[in-house]
Amino acid sequence: MFVSAAWGSAFPLMKDLIPRLPVEDLLAERYLIAATTLFLFRPRSLRGLSRETWIHGIALGVMFGVGQVGQALALDHLPSAVSGFAVGCTVIVTPILSLLLFREPVRRRIWGGVLLALAGMTVFTLLRGVEGHKVSVLALGVTLTAAALYAGHTLMLARLSRRPSGFPAYALTVIQLFTIGVLTGGAAVRDGISVPGSVSDWLILAHLSVVACALGFLARSYAQAHVPAVPSQILMSSQPVWVAVIAVVWFHEEIGWGMVAGGVLMAGATLLALPTRTGRTGKELGRRDLLKVAGLAARALDGRRARREDPLGLQGGAATYLAKSACRDTGSCPWQTRSLKGGAEPSLERLIERATFIVRAKGTHGPGCCQSVTLLGRCLCDLMEDSAPHTTRLRRWFRSK
Repeated sequence: MFVSAAWGSAFPLMKDLIPRLPVEDLLAERYLIAATTLFLFRPRSLRGLSRETWIHGIALGVMFGVGQVGQALALDHLPSAVSGFAVGCTVIVTPILSLLLFREPVRRRIWGGVLLALAGMTVFTLLRGVEGHKVSVLALGVTLTAAALYAGHTLMLARLSRRPSGFPAYALTVIQLFTIGVLTGGAAVRDGISVPGSVSDWLILAHLSVVACALGFLARSYAQAHVPAVPSQILMSSQPVWVAVIAVVWFHEEIGWGMVAGGVLMAGATLLALPTRTGRTGKELGRRDLLKVAGLAARALDGRRARREDPLGLQGGAATYLAKSACRDTGSCPWQTRSLKGGAEPSLERLIERATFIVRAKGTHGPGCCQSVTLLGRCLCDLMEDSAPHTTRLRRWFRSK
């Protein structure tokens, strides 16, 4: 909501400053000052970054910067209301791209918030009147493409924030702001760079740079790790509400029915986009998150598992078959008849009981049960006797760091 308010405050101030400063120059100066401000606060934020972080930051900056340049160039051929509505279509493009690219379904409650936000955007833009000049289809297509780039920027930022390798939000913000400044500056140098000519204009530029850009982008990067992409886009689509509030408070614009109706629709969209008190349901948690965590844990443990050969070497030949008459104490070996050909097989409980009896009688001297059991028991006794000299302590299953 802070990002929405910060970006919303930029529109009336830019509208006041654009007659004295070209929009291309304003965008370039705005983003370069924002990036420089964040860099001066933390000059070491760009040290030791991986190449992957640089690539992601530049990609984010290119997506948003190309969208800004296209929107600014198309604004000369579109009414401001049409341009604002086309940019506001980001709120419905985001869930569509999420479904097509990442197969991530959107809940019906979130779809309701998307539709309410789009309706509120329509009230704040198209229904308030369109200036009397033609609408360029090419300019409209460029603006809708910019909206798609903004939606892709939101989705990419949301997916990067969930990476297990970490999310350097501050560094990514600085990199993408510098990238946006370079792109918008390339469009501005065609006819030279203009700077504000008064102290009041510099103050407006400072607000646009520090509050709207630097703090707005930084807050968005940190918050995106806690709010999914589509709900966050719904929350940020409430910018027209803040534009209307600033227009009424600072510029003394009259409150009309469009502001009231649009504000109610945006408020409903915001309520639907807010996370529920219990968060995601256990069903969703079990199907996605737990499976993902289990897969990561399995791969991590498999990579740390010590693959060693079994050091236990058994010696000795085959165990000799003992006849039934070899059992001197028939009361101590009641299962001899079970091993005879055609005899009944003992149950699992009987087998466990038999193995326990053999282990306990291992140290018995003289003609004990371990010398009078049948073939299966004799094999177990021989294995135990052969392995006794080679007994070693158990090795660790996983390698230490």
